[in-house]
Amino acid sequence: EVPDAFRPLRQVLFGGEAVDPQWVRRALEAGPPARLLHVYGPTETTTFATYHVVHDVPAGATTVPIGKAIANTTLYVLDRRGQPVPIGVPGELHIGGDGVARGYLNRPELTAEKFVIDRFSADPEARLYRTGDLVRWSPDGDVVFLGRLDHQVKLRGFRIELGEIEAALLACPAVREAVVLLREDTPGDKRLAAYVSPKEGSAVAAGDLRAH
Repeated sequence: EVPDAFRPLRQVLFGGEAVDPQWVRRALEAGPPARLLHVYGPTETTTFATYHVVHDVPAGATTVPIGKAIANTTLYVLDRRGQPVPIGVPGELHIGGDGVARGYLNRPELTAEKFVIDRFSADPEARLYRTGDLVRWSPDGDVVFLGRLDHQVKLRGFRIELGEIEAALLACPAVREAVVLLREDTPGDKRLAAYVSPKEGSAVAAGDLRAH
C-alpha cells in the first residue's frame, strides 16, 4: 500500500517462502532501503537459516529465492534416499549447523523423524533438520522454494509432489496463483485437479497451460 515506505531504512528483512514478486518489484521501483533481504528459516533452526539480498526481480520471475546459508549453517537439497540432487532438480531442504534445535520436548518419535544424522559432517553428534520444504538449487547457488513435501500424493502407484506441479504452473507468465489437489468425485476414480488464477490483465487457457 505504501511501497516507498522503506526508502529511509538501512535494513529491511522480510520472509514469505513463496513470495509474490510483483510486490517486491514495486518496493524496489519506489525506492528500496539500503539493504533488502529475503530471509527464511523454520523455528527448528532458530529464526533464520538463509538470506538473499534483493537487488532486482527479473522479468518473468515467479518468486524470490530464499538464498544462501547464514554463518555457521549448512544447506543440503536431498532426494528421498538422502542423496544430494543436481542443480535445478527438486528435493527436500535439510538444514544443519549451530542453529539447529536438539529436538521436540517430550516428542521422541517426532524428533527422530525430523532431526536426522548429518552424514556429511565429521561430528557424530551433528544433526540435520528435515524441513519438509521442496526446493531446488539455482545455477548461481541460491535455494529457490517450490512448495511443501507434505502435499505428496499417491495416484495409480506413482508418488506425486503436488508442489512440483504447482511450481510448473506458476512458471507460466500469465499465472498468479496455482493450487493442485487430488480429487475423487467418483469413488475409485482419483484425478489431479489444478486451479489457477491469472495475473491482472491476463487470461489463462487450459491449452496454453498444457503447451507450457
